[in-house]
Amino acid sequence: MPAIVGLLTLDLYIPDARSLKDKRRVVKSLIDRLRNHHGVSVAEIDQLDKQCRASIAVACVSNERAQVERVLSHIDNAVSRERQIVIETSFLEIL
Repeated sequence: MPAIVGLLTLDLYIPDARSLKDKRRVVKSLIDRLRNHHGVSVAEIDQLDKQCRASIAVACVSNERAQVERVLSHIDNAVSRERQIVIETSFLEIL
């Protein structure tokens, strides 16, 4: 049975970040919570040196496409409810 891999890429805006340290604290907390709560792989992939912006990628693997889509959609919704973060763009793809 083939593995289904989903990738959710989020470009984030962190309006209250006054320094890179503030941004990294917010992003690290988000990444840790997503990993622990959803069992997915997460990495900050771009905009590392920008004070108020971050890009993260979330990967999920399953034997069912519907499960991958459900998990990544749930994560997208959860991040959109974060008080300190605004999603600028969200892109979900099945690989």
